[in-house]
Amino acid sequence: MATSLDGYIAREDGGLEWLNLVALEGEDYGYSAFMATVDALVMGRGTFAKVMGFAEWPYPCVKVVVASSSLSEADLPAALRDKVTVSADAPAELAARLAADGARCVYVDGGRLVTSFLAAGVLNRVIISRVPILLGGGIPLFGSFGREVALQHQSTRAFASGLVQSDYLINSSGRTETRL
Repeated sequence: MATSLDGYIAREDGGLEWLNLVALEGEDYGYSAFMATVDALVMGRGTFAKVMGFAEWPYPCVKVVVASSSLSEADLPAALRDKVTVSADAPAELAARLAADGARCVYVDGGRLVTSFLAAGVLNRVIISRVPILLGGGIPLFGSFGREVALQHQSTRAFASGLVQSDYLINSSGRTETRL
């Protein structure tokens, strides 16, 4: 997830133009390599609405699940019905279903959704790309979920643009549930 230095993934209005501060031709910060490992992408309704505003569908080669209790398959644009499904499952159930379907690497995208998957204990890795800007407010990456989550630092890379990317494993505390 890309975040401002003060922890926001978007402005209050959902604006993402601030991400252009680190846009460099030929530099994708490892995104293409990461996406090549992804078996499924789970995004929240808000993230899906934002992506629908893009000129082109950015996920042509990956299964996409929109986690939403307010959308249905009938709400999807006809052009995406073979590429996108909708699920109202709780995070643990959705994680278990994706794992049963063979998904080994699932990318979870969206602040509230990441928080709900963390709260359910089904994430095993977090990669945070911090953009050198303080937004002063907006949509936070992490919401409150009532407990501490211990992380194990794996690596940090600094890029010429000022973006700093850190990779963390989430300590499982001996749990056995399906983790993404």
